[in-house]
Amino acid sequence: MEQDEGKPAADGAAARTARQIETLILEGALSPGDPLLPERELAERLGVSRPTLRQALKLLESRGLILADQGRRLVAPLGRGLTDPLIALMADHGEVVDDYLEFRATAERMAAGLAARRANDVDRARIGEAMAAIDRAHDTGSEPAEAAADVALHLALYEASHNLVLMQVMRALTGLLRRGVMDNRETMFRRPETREALRAQHRAIHDAVLAGDAAAAETAAEAHIRYVHQALGEIAAAEARLATSLRRLDGGGIARRG
Repeated sequence: MEQDEGKPAADGAAARTARQIETLILEGALSPGDPLLPERELAERLGVSRPTLRQALKLLESRGLILADQGRRLVAPLGRGLTDPLIALMADHGEVVDDYLEFRATAERMAAGLAARRANDVDRARIGEAMAAIDRAHDTGSEPAEAAADVALHLALYEASHNLVLMQVMRALTGLLRRGVMDNRETMFRRPETREALRAQHRAIHDAVLAGDAAAAETAAEAHIRYVHQALGEIAAAEARLATSLRRLDGGGIARRG
């Protein structure tokens, strides 16, 4: 087999070591931005020599999976995710928000159903911890903490699905997810009943997944996103009608009246 131009060759031990680290990245055990252990300790943990480890890390760097940063090696974001400017651009266009929520309704349904079927004790504990954090933040009235716990719950569900493609796609969308949760909550909390409704929906997803009821989990997850989508649409429509009424009062600010 010919060596790819510009990529370092690797002996068998280095290639196996690189593969081991690649698997940890793919499984989500290593997250984007995670710093790797110092070279000596990392070689000991992996059971290889330091020269073998160096060769493996060079191979991973050439593949864009590891980044060198101020003497450290960090796990690179797979696909680099969405940049902050692109996230802001997408979030500011209503049609893109609609598309995003439409996509999430399908992704959340799939993730919740798979999580109900595949979650292990570790996964269930993480889902439970995220739900408990939602409850604590809700009871203390901390909207930022509740939003953070909301994101944590959804990411825990993606990980508990044990579908690596789904998990990595949603990790790449994490920035948009965080922005969406914060913006959606800020808008929806104009309705007094919304906050309790969202907690009840999260509780329904949590309970179904932990009970192993895939059908109920799928239904609860899709209903949750549909609720968010519908509520945001209704609020936007009401605000548009109000704006129209206000313009009629003063001629849109460009008519001389009175």
